[in-house]
Amino acid sequence: MTVKVLLVDDEALVRGGLRYIIDAEPDLEVIGDVADGADVPDAVARTRPDVVLMDVRMPGLDGISATRALLTHADRAGAAAPRVLVLTTFENDDYVLDALRAGASGFLLKRAHPKQVLEGIRVVARGEALLFPTALRRLVAASGAAVDGDRLARARLSEREQEVLRLLASGLSNPEIGAELFLGTETVKTHVGSILAKLRVRDRTQAVVRAYESGFVRPGAD
Repeated sequence: MTVKVLLVDDEALVRGGLRYIIDAEPDLEVIGDVADGADVPDAVARTRPDVVLMDVRMPGLDGISATRALLTHADRAGAAAPRVLVLTTFENDDYVLDALRAGASGFLLKRAHPKQVLEGIRVVARGEALLFPTALRRLVAASGAAVDGDRLARARLSEREQEVLRLLASGLSNPEIGAELFLGTETVKTHVGSILAKLRVRDRTQAVVRAYESGFVRPGAD
């Protein structure tokens, strides 16, 4: 099945370059592009993409606000929202953490190799999170966010769910978590679903951010 991609970037050259490499892949297709985050909800309604590749910093409506507006609109409509993959110039960009909090499924650097961009699109299209634990730790540590351990404690995660959350935070996929814990992939999916429900978060990306911000996983850990 072809993954449909919407490009959101204020630079025409960037949009053109991304379109070139994405459309060269048989399983990926760019179905539209816009230059301002304010145009995202209408573009999504019109083109129905699977993945939105979103610049996090734009002079109009930025990628954070656009992501939040897109997901809020989907929730109100009772519709499935596309996955959002944000692009950033700087690895320590605090906008990235805000975008992940808003509901983005992951992030990539604009200087990433084209193969990384293509694989990143495929990863988030599968429902996985595209996170880089080392970079995420630095982002959380640099943000100075207050640690709220009680919030995660109130979720009353089981020991197995805590193990799964730690492995999620280390960047593992469901099959990799299953191999690590000797569990079937479907069992891992069940645990992940329970974690999301207990933490009251949208997806695994927000669960991982919550794990770091609560102190459950330490930003300075290896």
